[in-house]
Amino acid sequence: MPRPEINRIAEMEVFAKAVELGGFSAAARRFGMTPSAVSKLVARLEARLGARLLLRSTRRLQPTPEGQEFYDRAVRILADLEDAERQASVGACPRGHLRVNSNLVFGRRYILPLVPRFLALYPEVTLDLVLSDTAVDLMEERADIAIRVGPLQNPSLIARKLGSSRSIVVAAPAYLAKRGTPATPAELERHNRIGWTFSRSVRGWPFRVEDQTVLIPPTGNVRVSDGDTARQLALDGVGIVRLAQFHIGPDIAAGRLIPLLEDFNPGDGEDIHAVYLGRSDLLPARARAFIDFLVESAREWIGVNSAGS
Repeated sequence: MPRPEINRIAEMEVFAKAVELGGFSAAARRFGMTPSAVSKLVARLEARLGARLLLRSTRRLQPTPEGQEFYDRAVRILADLEDAERQASVGACPRGHLRVNSNLVFGRRYILPLVPRFLALYPEVTLDLVLSDTAVDLMEERADIAIRVGPLQNPSLIARKLGSSRSIVVAAPAYLAKRGTPATPAELERHNRIGWTFSRSVRGWPFRVEDQTVLIPPTGNVRVSDGDTARQLALDGVGIVRLAQFHIGPDIAAGRLIPLLEDFNPGDGEDIHAVYLGRSDLLPARARAFIDFLVESAREWIGVNSAGS
């Protein structure tokens, strides 16, 4: 009979994560522990079971045959437990812990201001809001919901559209005063166009010219990895940029950035989705409440057309 103070589920979670990530340090970071605490936990587990579960090396952990069998069963038990919790929470009052991931710009500008109101509506929910420009693996990060801007890449994810944001070509007044204002897409060839360090699905800025789509590649003397950096360089007068309106709506309203070539704008933009794993009918009440709240709040977002509009 195990002692009541032993949390066997927590042991399974830490052990399984150490195997999946290949080390105590990585597992420790995931659970907010120290590597020595993870090592001691695994040692206690091995002592209680009377079996060596892991072979340790300087590079990576390797499960023994007994460790592999324990890992396989632990993963099934943890999955069954999570499924049981999900089913139990369907239709229940929103409560419990919710982990949400969003990119930095959208999260800071639109998600973060909504948090106080959401928590006031659902006081039994606790929230982890992780803002990062790195696209996370929901399963690996144990995130309930992720906010994705742009094309969805993973077909295994369930998505609910929150809205869309039109793309606009803009530049700072100081840049236009120095270099002139392009009157046609062809005149962009004489201008510094801020580009990207990564490949995009459309390899150029699209414009509608005489009922045809013309692509102008964003070539210039600087490329960036994210929209907020592109926005800042545009504000500093470095060049012209094309961004979704949620990035630059307040700057346009304040006159810090000037829209260009709007007569040629094809009206394309970036869709914004809330994505999650698993079936919609098994979504925990707390996650469903958060997504519903975002859909309702999308009507308030500057430069974002809500999914219902």
